[in-house]
Amino acid sequence: MTTQHTSGSKAAPTKIITTNTGRILRVSADAESVPTSPVTTPPAAMVDPARRADVLFRVRRDEGHEISSWWMIGAFLATSGLVILLLSGVPGIA
Repeated sequence: MTTQHTSGSKAAPTKIITTNTGRILRVSADAESVPTSPVTTPPAAMVDPARRADVLFRVRRDEGHEISSWWMIGAFLATSGLVILLLSGVPGIA
């Protein structure tokens, strides 16, 4: 990254403003004297939590419908059995 130096001139005084969202704005003294209209953000679109990009296996179910706890117990036992089976093939373990 390069920096730019000016010879003999001084930078205009600036003011740092932090918005509610945590964004840091640097405002020069010249721009502060000019009245500006407030910036409006568009309304947020309705986002289904089960369709977010960071959610891989979430499933939208009907209200009141819950998965049986036996599925979780079976998944735990199957995973544990698979780990034990795979580790039994590793030589040198007592």
